[in-house]
Amino acid sequence: MADFNQYTRWEHQMHGVKLPRWDDLPKFDLYMDQVTALINDILGPLGIDTITPAMINNYVKHHVILAPVKKKYQTMQLTDILMISLLKPMFQTDTVRSGIDQITAGDYPKQAYDNFISQLEDRLHHLGEEQVQPAAKDLNEKLMQVAIDAVVSRLQSEKLLHLIKRPIRKIEKK
Repeated sequence: MADFNQYTRWEHQMHGVKLPRWDDLPKFDLYMDQVTALINDILGPLGIDTITPAMINNYVKHHVILAPVKKKYQTMQLTDILMISLLKPMFQTDTVRSGIDQITAGDYPKQAYDNFISQLEDRLHHLGEEQVQPAAKDLNEKLMQVAIDAVVSRLQSEKLLHLIKRPIRKIEKK
């Protein structure tokens, strides 16, 4: 029962999660240490693994995000890193990149990012409630809904697994 109460408290915490929209992100370029601090502060309340400079360098090296200009990262790169951080536990980074490209092909990056974040926040704010999603207008919108479902389901399952994890007795071989 205590574990269930802890889960319920976690759901209520998620109801208050506030993720930044494009215009809420810094209007100036950031160095790597500033980027990692910002991204980890944003995603910390969700319990998502921290991002490291090595991970970001890997994204640049593999052309998953644009390279920094004079070692400084701009808003577009910040939103890409946020999206990748949310989605990479379920998808390969090239799949995430392809999805971001697909969604932004039909919408401006700012609008696509803000829409994703708004829908994700809405789902988190209504955890534990019965939800009916509006029908998607097109495949890009459906892709976004499915990706958000994947993020929310992963967060829920990780929290539940953490709460119910019990030491497992090893069966001795005879």
